[in-house]
Amino acid sequence: MDFKTIQELLRMISKTDLSEVEIELKDFKIKTKRSIDGPVFIQQPQVIHQVSAAPQLQNIPPLENTAQVSKSDADTSAPSNNLFEYKSPIIGTFYRSSGPDKESFVKVGDEIKKGQVLCIIEAMKLFNEIESEVDGRVVKILVENAQPVEYDQPLFLVELA
Repeated sequence: MDFKTIQELLRMISKTDLSEVEIELKDFKIKTKRSIDGPVFIQQPQVIHQVSAAPQLQNIPPLENTAQVSKSDADTSAPSNNLFEYKSPIIGTFYRSSGPDKESFVKVGDEIKKGQVLCIIEAMKLFNEIESEVDGRVVKILVENAQPVEYDQPLFLVELA
């Protein structure tokens, strides 16, 4: 199921009085729950697979700074063979925890397992739990809490186990 289909489905569900919806296809499962007064929450037991896309324009430095980017800077941003670059499966706002007074889902140095929640991305008042696709150790968190993120934007660097 492609991202636009999921977005349209979620839009349609949000316009109804349904409090819970679960859809399961061959290799895709999505479950949404809505509290009476609160926002809609999405639990994603299946991993959203990353899709290669064209480079993002917001990561290109302004024209006057282009000459300042050195080869060593470019080399450090590229993941090595042992690192997995976990990218955002959707556009939204990145959250490291489920609430302002709650502990972060993961921190740098944490060991993670496939299926473990790494963060939440809020999109259209829906809170999407983003789960790990791999086992490993978090090397770097590339996004600040409450920062807007784009589709396919790198979020975490994970050293594969």
